[in-house]
Amino acid sequence: MQIELIETFLDLCDTRSFNRTADRLGVTQSTVSGRVRALEKSLGHRLFTRSRSGTELTTEGLRFAPHARNLLHGWTEARHAIRDTGKGAAMMRIGIQHDLVGLHFSELIREFRAALPDTAFLFEADYSAQMSADLTTGVEDFAILFSPRFHPDLYFETLGEITYLMVSTETDVLAGVNPDTYIMPHFSDAIPQIHAVMHPHLAATSLSIGQNAAMAALLADLGGTAYVLRQSAMDLQRAGIGRLVADAPPIPQAVYGGIHIRNRHRSMHRRLLQILRARFSPPGHMLARRRVG
Repeated sequence: MQIELIETFLDLCDTRSFNRTADRLGVTQSTVSGRVRALEKSLGHRLFTRSRSGTELTTEGLRFAPHARNLLHGWTEARHAIRDTGKGAAMMRIGIQHDLVGLHFSELIREFRAALPDTAFLFEADYSAQMSADLTTGVEDFAILFSPRFHPDLYFETLGEITYLMVSTETDVLAGVNPDTYIMPHFSDAIPQIHAVMHPHLAATSLSIGQNAAMAALLADLGGTAYVLRQSAMDLQRAGIGRLVADAPPIPQAVYGGIHIRNRHRSMHRRLLQILRARFSPPGHMLARRRVG
């Protein structure tokens, strides 16, 4: 069976729109329709019904969906297993939230390699939505992320949290923050909601940034006030660029480890989770494990 048929079916399960699936896969709508017809012919059942109200899965389509995800995941695992790494080593592809790359990233890689010396690692910085999608399809083996996307095939575990602090080039007290030069943080899905409760008077800003490195660089170049990671706040202070807004409450951000449910009990993945718990848990405290989704 052509794997493109399975990929198209699963994307259509998500979008419920032949037009949107065609756009997302970079093909024509007629190609999507042709692939669906070919898959239905192979299975001997209709998988979708189309009407003015939209596209819906049939009963047979609903039954086939979990098997289709298993087929795609198995295909991806098979491709990874035979991929030439140059040393005959196992390959593990890991996605990591952009803002976490600067947090002792080299030390984390060193620990991973020491724990799994026969494994070849591929690290990619990305955002939570894409990493969750890549875990579902098997494109990624492990993810370190901020905002888990619930899915029956995925397992997420709380690893710990990091902290964002308010820094300003203009003031060191919250009452002195100028809304016109304030930059709204959007580092994860949860932060805008947390921020709105903490600082309702700073909600109507004209600029919002979703990456810590970009936020710190913008503060250094243009000035103003914004939340940045604790380490970035210290760096800006040491450089004489910004001051900590002492009475501004910090914003915590939970960090999660994500894997496909099939890999939950594999020794490689358990070892990586153990390393990450130690890395992100508060000193002297092991955060209780919690499944999300």
